[in-house]
Amino acid sequence: MTDVPNTQQGTEIRPDWAQYIVCAVMVVVGGFLIYDGVSMPGGYAEVDPVGPRLFPIAIGVGLLAMAVVLAVAIPRGLRGEADAGEDIDPDMPSDWRTVGLLVGLFVLLIVLVEPLGWAIAGALFFAGCATVLGSRHYVRNIAIGVVLAVGTFYAFYSGLGIPLPAGILDGIL
Repeated sequence: MTDVPNTQQGTEIRPDWAQYIVCAVMVVVGGFLIYDGVSMPGGYAEVDPVGPRLFPIAIGVGLLAMAVVLAVAIPRGLRGEADAGEDIDPDMPSDWRTVGLLVGLFVLLIVLVEPLGWAIAGALFFAGCATVLGSRHYVRNIAIGVVLAVGTFYAFYSGLGIPLPAGILDGIL
């Protein structure tokens, strides 16, 4: 972070309200993760002493800590350095269409995961995200989406002992 003086040739710089919005979102998400982790039912894996509660609580505490750090840094005029990536044009406008489509796919995943199950909904989500982000190999997108969705299904179920919804494939998976 670099220091930016609070005044520039006698004019006062306005606070960057977008950074305060980021702080608020971090506090809300961190608080939700902590609440969700504490209220999560236990007993998924009897052999795991840590359990599934640790990670949401740890991430929530980390988000709250980072929100405090950012909230203290904003009024001091500290800002992150500009990205010096060679393939990034900071003058380009945001691609809100892509962001909207990805958010729509995520909402669709939330709606479809119970009736269809993780394997199908996840495969559609992964393939849809790849397509929205520019891949035009539709068959390959679906194949990779299926591999990722089924792989994560079994990783959670067998590896972590956390059952994901099987949906219409219940009894097959």
